[in-house]
Amino acid sequence: MPQHSASAVAEIQGLYGPFTFPEKLLQKIWSRLDFDTHHAATADGRRVVIENPGKWNHLGGPDFKNARLRIGGDALSGDVEVHLRETDWLAHQHAADPAYENVALHVVLFPPRRDTTAGANARAIPILTLLPLLHHDLEQYAADDAIERLAAHALSRASKTLSSLPHAEMAATLAGHAEKRWRQKVRFAGLRIARCGWDEACHQTALEILGYSRNRAAMLSAAIGFPLNAWKENTADTIFAATTGWASQATRPANHPRTRLRQYAAWLAARPAWPQKLLALAGQIPAAASATAAEWRRAAKASALRRHIRAEICGDALGGTRLDTLVCDGFLPLLAARNPAADATLYAAWQNWFPGDMPAHFAKQLRALEITGTRATPAHNGAAQGLLGFLIEEENTST
Repeated sequence: MPQHSASAVAEIQGLYGPFTFPEKLLQKIWSRLDFDTHHAATADGRRVVIENPGKWNHLGGPDFKNARLRIGGDALSGDVEVHLRETDWLAHQHAADPAYENVALHVVLFPPRRDTTAGANARAIPILTLLPLLHHDLEQYAADDAIERLAAHALSRASKTLSSLPHAEMAATLAGHAEKRWRQKVRFAGLRIARCGWDEACHQTALEILGYSRNRAAMLSAAIGFPLNAWKENTADTIFAATTGWASQATRPANHPRTRLRQYAAWLAARPAWPQKLLALAGQIPAAASATAAEWRRAAKASALRRHIRAEICGDALGGTRLDTLVCDGFLPLLAARNPAADATLYAAWQNWFPGDMPAHFAKQLRALEITGTRATPAHNGAAQGLLGFLIEEENTST
């Protein structure tokens, strides 16, 4: 009997061991256009323009209904089927199922063995492979997906597990997870630098972080569609209008993507060569030995350093917790990928930096566990990242 399955998974060897990548996550990536749509092409070399990815179908039949595409210049309307591998089409017997007669594009994760998929009556269905187009590696997508699932769960189970440990062991566990998060971020930053160069890696990273989770994919699309130099000739409103995939509903006005694009435009106007200014930051962070976050901040003069970053690198266009998130998730990993010899110094900065957009329930949990909450141990990025890494592992283990 023909079958439809979104429960298929691939087990992949990651940086810290194997992890699963479900077909449903690939569907989510397609739905959000969370990949480099500007270079999308079929396996036989035809350009793919995605005008509308289709409506996600959570029932039987093709995964996305009524998509609008242009393939090799030809306008097509039809359905989209998503699989981890091209051979899943045959394994699921879709060619024999009338529900799949209107499939216009077969989207797969891994490169196929054939240029097209055989539909009903041997009709050739174009194949689009997403793996070469992904903004991050598969491990990062899987981690981000786990973070989204965490938003719907309480921390009670994790709290019980952590609080059952001796305090020193609990602190060491969180520190170990924080270091894993750091290594992953540096690795991803290095891949981006290798792919598009320093300036564009900085440009893409900044816009991605400004997009928050809801508009990350669209912000990256704007960064790729409008490279750093293109912002001289285009306004933020023009770039917003030319980019698809915005999720502006239920977004606070301050975080609306148009507002964030205007903020970045002001940043570029004040500091057009900011990626080059960022390079100098690695030499301005002292190798401050410390036992606590408070000691590191005093030794490194962190508050003054934060003001310097805001003014000299970001042109005073960005501040608050979003600036701290940009430093922790963007600037420091980029610098460490570019300057491996400075890794220890940059890691100490990342670990002890101000926590950025840490959820309020994270801060409460860390205080309850007595990881933070004293003058010597103020809220800091390393604690938040350690808890997040622990929760991701717990979430992936339970699913």
